[in-house]
Amino acid sequence: MKALKAIEGREVWFLTGSQGLYGEDTLRQVAVQSCRIAETLGDSPGMPVHIVWKPVLTDAGAIRRVCLDANADDACIGLIAWMHTFSPAKMWISGLDALRKPLLHLHTQANAALPWASIDMDFMNLNQAAHGDREFGHIQSRLGVARKTVAGHVTDPSVADRIASWARAAAGRAELRGLKLARFGDNMRDVAVTEGDKVEAQLRFGVSVNTYGVNDLVEAVDAAADGEITELVKEYEDTYRLAPELRADGDRHESLRYAARIELGLRGFLADGGFQAFTTNFEDLGGLRQLPGLAVQRLMADGYGFGGEGDWKTSVLLRTLKVMSAGLVGGTSFMEDYTYHLEPGRELILGAHMLEVCPTIASDVPSCEVHPLGIGGREDPVRLVFDARTGPAIVVGLADMGDRFRMVVNEIDVVEPLEPLPHLPVARAVWQPRPNLRTSTEAWLTAGAPHHTVLSGAIGTEELADLADMLATELLVIDADTTIRQFTKEIRWNQAYHRLAQGF
Repeated sequence: MKALKAIEGREVWFLTGSQGLYGEDTLRQVAVQSCRIAETLGDSPGMPVHIVWKPVLTDAGAIRRVCLDANADDACIGLIAWMHTFSPAKMWISGLDALRKPLLHLHTQANAALPWASIDMDFMNLNQAAHGDREFGHIQSRLGVARKTVAGHVTDPSVADRIASWARAAAGRAELRGLKLARFGDNMRDVAVTEGDKVEAQLRFGVSVNTYGVNDLVEAVDAAADGEITELVKEYEDTYRLAPELRADGDRHESLRYAARIELGLRGFLADGGFQAFTTNFEDLGGLRQLPGLAVQRLMADGYGFGGEGDWKTSVLLRTLKVMSAGLVGGTSFMEDYTYHLEPGRELILGAHMLEVCPTIASDVPSCEVHPLGIGGREDPVRLVFDARTGPAIVVGLADMGDRFRMVVNEIDVVEPLEPLPHLPVARAVWQPRPNLRTSTEAWLTAGAPHHTVLSGAIGTEELADLADMLATELLVIDADTTIRQFTKEIRWNQAYHRLAQGF
């Protein structure tokens, strides 16, 4: 297997089903061939985790044991199961019933092509996944086991890519199970969509969301050492295009030093508490002299989740997608649909936020600037300014609908701004939503989806569909094929399904 993977420390176990009826010689061939399949899959270029082959399973006790071991192993984020021969499915009942990790059913076989001239009954008995996997598929459906099914030979790049997408979703689910989020202050007053049931979120996803006083953060900010601030400012100078007034001889250099102080304090607070995500709120800044801008942007670039105005759900979603997209190009950021270009035939969405857009989506080296901010009542904050790189992407939002969480995805195409934006001193993205702005926005509003989102050019709809299945969470997709009539029906069907699934 490859020594280095994009998502370090995570494993997917490869299970192979058979039975003792075939004899030891056949089982040795099964083991050799299944190990080869696992190695081929693990060595595929896009596989983000280690694929760990497990010995061939031939009885119910061994199957249950490996499922229990998978549950208990934090490194294991999911199982791939393949029935090389015929594995009577009643052997799998207790194991599948005990399994608490995501499952992928791989429907493949050792050989990509049949040896037409030499095929005999020995070959048929050894290579009967077409037979055995149907038995396995039946018992999964009979038990109501949630899983993803992928068919095809593992040398087919499309097969490996789909399994890699599932593995990324499994890594996101695993991250959620131990995720800790710090909220500095509460959410923006009178705002509905940033509210949510934190207890249900911990039950459903595993994330722990807790609030800290802003002045707890202020203490950490004030404690930052001058020498560390100077070193961090030098890093800013080497990394970004620094506005003249922020340079060492500029009249706003102290603003940059305070921005560095915020980053050091915030980074230290999160690291000391084991937090991987956080929120801030411009209405609750305590003793902070600036609304955190540059610090938030840089922490997002390092993989932290973030949500503005106390929006912990978007912060959780951002951290999850950051983990899922590790090693991929395209970037992932906190985002907000801000305003529209409604010229007929050229409709676009301009997305931005006050300050906090992640530079991983930047098309060029960001500019580090300081400008007034009309809200918050503090000093002018420092921020990174840039345009987002172009290309296909998604925006995804997570809303609490009262009886369930709802994830909504819109497939988009990020484009260049139609004209320069010299008077808009924030990071921004311009995109064409699919299928068009009218259908996209009507569907988004009909779904009750949030105004804060995560924009990603690295993760796509398939990974999010896999994640939603693993979390038993509603997913709505707005894409090139969406119509409002069908989308509205899907919402109604989903409502009935999820209420029935919860029981009475």
